[in-house]
Amino acid sequence: MKSLFQFRYLTLLAILFYYSCSNGQSNSGNMSLEARAFSDKISKMPEASVIDVRTEEEFVKGHLPNAININWNSDDFMTNISMIDKNKPVFVYCLSGGRSSSAASKMRLEGFKEVYELQGGIMKWRASGLPEVTNESKLTESMSRDDFNKLLVSDKRVLINFYADWCAPCKKMKPYIDELSVSMSDSVSIIRINADEHTTLLKELGIDALPVLQLYQNNQLAWSKVGFTSKEELLQQLNTK
Repeated sequence: MKSLFQFRYLTLLAILFYYSCSNGQSNSGNMSLEARAFSDKISKMPEASVIDVRTEEEFVKGHLPNAININWNSDDFMTNISMIDKNKPVFVYCLSGGRSSSAASKMRLEGFKEVYELQGGIMKWRASGLPEVTNESKLTESMSRDDFNKLLVSDKRVLINFYADWCAPCKKMKPYIDELSVSMSDSVSIIRINADEHTTLLKELGIDALPVLQLYQNNQLAWSKVGFTSKEELLQQLNTK
Protein backbone atom coordinates (compact mmCIF):
# COMPACT_ATOMS: atom_id res chain seq x y z
CA MET A 1 0.00 0.00 0.00
CA LYS A 2 2.84 2.36 0.90
CA SER A 3 4.58 1.66 -2.41
CA LEU A 4 1.35 2.34 -4.33
CA PHE A 5 0.91 5.66 -2.52
CA GLN A 6 4.50 6.68 -3.29
CA PHE A 7 4.03 5.75 -6.96
CA ARG A 8 0.86 7.85 -7.25
CA TYR A 9 2.52 10.76 -5.45
CA LEU A 10 5.54 10.74 -7.76
CA THR A 11 3.29 10.41 -10.80
CA LEU A 12 1.28 13.45 -9.71
CA LEU A 13 4.46 15.46 -9.19
CA ALA A 14 5.69 14.50 -12.64
CA ILE A 15 2.40 15.59 -14.24
CA LEU A 16 2.42 18.93 -12.41
CA PHE A 17 6.04 19.53 -13.40
CA TYR A 18 5.29 18.76 -17.05
CA TYR A 19 2.36 21.14 -17.28
CA SER A 20 4.09 23.94 -15.40
CA CYS A 21 7.08 23.72 -17.75
CA SER A 22 5.02 23.45 -20.92
CA ASN A 23 2.78 26.35 -19.92
CA GLY A 24 5.77 28.51 -19.08
CA GLN A 25 7.34 27.78 -22.45
CA SER A 26 4.18 28.49 -24.40
CA ASN A 27 3.64 31.79 -22.62
CA SER A 28 7.19 33.13 -22.73
CA GLY A 29 8.69 31.58 -25.85
CA ASN A 30 11.88 33.06 -27.22
CA MET A 31 11.64 36.75 -26.32
CA SER A 32 15.19 37.67 -27.37
CA LEU A 33 15.52 37.59 -31.14
CA GLU A 34 18.32 38.06 -33.66
CA ALA A 35 17.95 40.99 -36.04
CA ARG A 36 16.22 39.27 -38.97
CA ALA A 37 13.91 37.26 -36.70
CA PHE A 38 13.10 40.50 -34.85
CA SER A 39 12.27 42.19 -38.16
CA ASP A 40 10.12 39.27 -39.33
CA LYS A 41 8.23 39.23 -36.04
CA ILE A 42 7.49 42.96 -36.27
CA SER A 43 6.12 42.54 -39.81
CA LYS A 44 3.68 39.92 -38.54
CA MET A 45 2.45 42.12 -35.68
CA PRO A 46 1.43 45.51 -37.13
CA GLU A 47 -0.44 46.37 -33.93
CA ALA A 48 2.73 46.10 -31.83
CA SER A 49 4.73 49.03 -30.48
CA VAL A 50 8.43 49.36 -31.38
CA ILE A 51 10.31 51.20 -28.64
CA ASP A 52 13.81 52.65 -28.91
CA VAL A 53 15.10 53.12 -25.36
CA ARG A 54 18.21 55.11 -26.32
CA THR A 55 18.66 58.86 -25.90
CA GLU A 56 17.04 61.33 -28.29
CA GLU A 57 20.48 62.19 -29.69
CA GLU A 58 21.04 58.54 -30.61
CA PHE A 59 17.51 58.13 -31.92
CA VAL A 60 17.66 60.96 -34.46
CA LYS A 61 20.84 59.54 -36.00
CA GLY A 62 19.04 56.36 -36.99
CA HIS A 63 16.23 54.16 -35.70
CA LEU A 64 13.94 51.30 -36.73
CA PRO A 65 10.94 52.19 -38.92
CA ASN A 66 7.89 53.29 -36.89
CA ALA A 67 9.85 53.24 -33.64
CA ILE A 68 9.05 55.63 -30.80
CA ASN A 69 11.74 56.97 -28.50
CA ILE A 70 11.38 56.40 -24.74
CA ASN A 71 14.74 56.89 -23.04
CA TRP A 72 15.41 54.14 -20.47
CA ASN A 73 17.68 56.44 -18.48
CA SER A 74 15.21 59.32 -18.29
CA ASP A 75 13.30 60.10 -15.10
CA ASP A 76 9.96 59.81 -16.89
CA PHE A 77 10.55 56.39 -18.47
CA MET A 78 7.84 54.65 -16.42
CA THR A 79 5.38 57.49 -16.99
CA ASN A 80 5.87 57.31 -20.76
CA ILE A 81 5.89 53.51 -20.93
CA SER A 82 2.61 53.36 -18.99
CA MET A 83 0.90 54.88 -22.04
CA ILE A 84 1.68 51.72 -24.04
CA ASP A 85 -0.97 48.96 -24.10
CA LYS A 86 0.37 46.17 -21.86
CA ASN A 87 -1.80 43.56 -23.55
CA LYS A 88 -0.29 44.07 -27.01
CA PRO A 89 3.17 42.90 -28.18
CA VAL A 90 6.05 45.31 -27.65
CA PHE A 91 9.45 45.30 -29.37
CA VAL A 92 12.33 46.93 -27.47
CA TYR A 93 15.87 47.75 -28.58
CA CYS A 94 18.87 50.01 -27.90
CA LEU A 95 22.35 50.27 -29.42
CA SER A 96 23.80 46.92 -28.37
CA GLY A 97 21.23 45.28 -26.08
CA GLY A 98 22.13 46.30 -22.52
CA ARG A 99 19.60 49.04 -21.90
CA SER A 100 16.81 47.28 -23.76
CA SER A 101 17.32 44.16 -21.64
CA SER A 102 16.92 46.21 -18.46
CA ALA A 103 13.90 48.02 -19.87
CA ALA A 104 12.24 44.79 -21.01
CA SER A 105 12.73 43.18 -17.60
CA LYS A 106 11.17 46.20 -15.89
CA MET A 107 8.25 46.22 -18.32
CA ARG A 108 7.53 42.55 -17.69
CA LEU A 109 7.48 43.23 -13.96
CA GLU A 110 5.01 46.04 -14.63
CA GLY A 111 2.62 43.64 -16.37
CA PHE A 112 3.53 43.78 -20.06
CA LYS A 113 2.47 40.43 -21.51
CA GLU A 114 4.72 40.08 -24.56
CA VAL A 115 8.03 41.97 -24.75
CA TYR A 116 10.58 41.10 -27.45
CA GLU A 117 14.22 42.21 -27.32
CA LEU A 118 16.62 42.79 -30.22
CA GLN A 119 19.80 40.78 -29.60
CA GLY A 120 22.84 43.01 -30.07
CA GLY A 121 20.66 46.08 -30.57
CA ILE A 122 20.58 48.32 -33.61
CA MET A 123 24.26 47.59 -34.26
CA LYS A 124 23.31 44.03 -35.25
CA TRP A 125 20.30 45.40 -37.15
CA ARG A 126 22.62 47.62 -39.21
CA ALA A 127 25.10 44.80 -39.73
CA SER A 128 22.25 42.73 -41.19
CA GLY A 129 21.45 45.46 -43.72
CA LEU A 130 17.93 46.02 -42.41
CA PRO A 131 16.07 49.31 -43.07
CA GLU A 132 16.70 52.32 -40.87
CA VAL A 133 15.16 55.80 -40.60
CA THR A 134 17.08 58.98 -39.78
CA ASN A 135 15.86 62.40 -38.74
CA GLU A 136 18.11 64.20 -41.23
CA SER A 137 17.22 67.69 -40.04
CA LYS A 138 18.82 66.96 -36.67
CA LEU A 139 21.90 65.08 -37.88
CA THR A 140 25.40 66.44 -37.33
CA GLU A 141 28.23 65.63 -39.70
CA SER A 142 29.92 62.32 -38.86
CA MET A 143 33.27 60.92 -39.85
CA SER A 144 33.49 59.50 -43.35
CA ARG A 145 35.44 56.41 -44.36
CA ASP A 146 38.01 58.67 -46.04
CA ASP A 147 38.39 60.66 -42.83
CA PHE A 148 38.95 57.43 -40.93
CA ASN A 149 41.55 56.20 -43.42
CA LYS A 150 43.47 59.45 -43.03
CA LEU A 151 43.79 58.78 -39.29
CA LEU A 152 45.71 55.59 -40.08
CA VAL A 153 48.42 57.36 -42.07
CA SER A 154 51.17 57.82 -39.48
CA ASP A 155 54.79 56.95 -38.83
CA LYS A 156 53.59 55.64 -35.46
CA ARG A 157 51.25 52.77 -34.76
CA VAL A 158 47.61 53.84 -34.46
CA LEU A 159 45.24 52.43 -31.86
CA ILE A 160 41.55 53.08 -32.55
CA ASN A 161 39.12 52.70 -29.65
CA PHE A 162 35.43 52.59 -30.61
CA TYR A 163 33.33 53.34 -27.54
CA ALA A 164 30.07 54.80 -26.22
CA ASP A 165 29.44 56.88 -23.11
CA TRP A 166 26.80 54.45 -21.80
CA CYS A 167 28.97 51.33 -22.36
CA ALA A 168 30.16 49.92 -19.00
CA PRO A 169 33.32 48.14 -20.33
CA CYS A 170 34.16 51.30 -22.29
CA LYS A 171 33.99 53.36 -19.11
CA LYS A 172 36.20 50.88 -17.29
CA MET A 173 38.82 50.97 -20.04
CA LYS A 174 38.86 54.76 -20.54
CA PRO A 175 41.21 55.73 -17.65
CA TYR A 176 44.11 53.54 -18.74
CA ILE A 177 43.56 54.23 -22.43
CA ASP A 178 43.81 57.95 -21.64
CA GLU A 179 46.90 57.24 -19.53
CA LEU A 180 48.58 55.27 -22.31
CA SER A 181 47.77 57.93 -24.88
CA VAL A 182 50.13 60.19 -22.92
CA SER A 183 52.79 57.76 -21.69
CA MET A 184 53.17 56.04 -25.09
CA SER A 185 52.62 59.07 -27.30
CA ASP A 186 56.09 58.74 -28.85
CA SER A 187 55.29 55.35 -30.38
CA VAL A 188 51.50 55.05 -30.52
CA SER A 189 48.75 57.42 -31.59
CA ILE A 190 45.57 56.56 -29.65
CA ILE A 191 42.26 57.78 -31.07
CA ARG A 192 38.85 57.24 -29.44
CA ILE A 193 35.77 57.29 -31.68
CA ASN A 194 32.29 57.67 -30.20
CA ALA A 195 30.02 55.06 -31.79
CA ASP A 196 26.89 57.14 -31.19
CA GLU A 197 28.30 60.03 -33.21
CA HIS A 198 29.60 57.99 -36.14
CA THR A 199 26.98 55.34 -36.82
CA THR A 200 27.49 55.31 -40.60
CA LEU A 201 31.23 54.76 -40.21
CA LEU A 202 30.69 51.83 -37.84
CA LYS A 203 28.28 50.26 -40.29
CA GLU A 204 30.80 50.60 -43.12
CA LEU A 205 33.53 49.07 -40.96
CA GLY A 206 31.29 46.19 -39.89
CA ILE A 207 31.50 47.05 -36.19
CA ASP A 208 28.41 45.73 -34.43
CA ALA A 209 29.50 45.49 -30.78
CA LEU A 210 31.38 47.61 -28.23
CA PRO A 211 34.01 48.28 -27.11
CA VAL A 212 36.39 47.63 -30.02
CA LEU A 213 40.15 48.13 -30.19
CA GLN A 214 41.99 48.14 -33.51
CA LEU A 215 45.77 48.48 -33.76
CA TYR A 216 47.18 49.60 -37.12
CA GLN A 217 50.80 49.52 -38.24
CA ASN A 218 51.92 50.92 -41.60
CA ASN A 219 48.26 51.52 -42.42
CA GLN A 220 47.46 47.80 -41.95
CA LEU A 221 45.33 46.21 -39.24
CA ALA A 222 47.74 44.33 -36.97
CA TRP A 223 45.44 43.42 -34.08
CA SER A 224 41.77 43.73 -33.15
CA LYS A 225 39.72 42.96 -30.05
CA VAL A 226 35.98 43.14 -29.35
CA GLY A 227 34.87 43.43 -25.74
CA PHE A 228 36.64 44.37 -22.54
CA THR A 229 40.44 44.43 -22.73
CA SER A 230 42.56 44.70 -19.57
CA LYS A 231 45.40 47.19 -19.30
CA GLU A 232 47.89 44.30 -19.15
CA GLU A 233 46.60 42.72 -22.36
CA LEU A 234 46.59 46.05 -24.15
CA LEU A 235 50.13 46.84 -23.00
CA GLN A 236 51.27 43.45 -24.27
CA GLN A 237 49.98 44.33 -27.73
CA LEU A 238 51.35 47.87 -27.70
CA ASN A 239 54.78 46.67 -26.59
CA THR A 240 54.95 44.04 -29.33
CA LYS A 241 56.88 45.26 -32.37
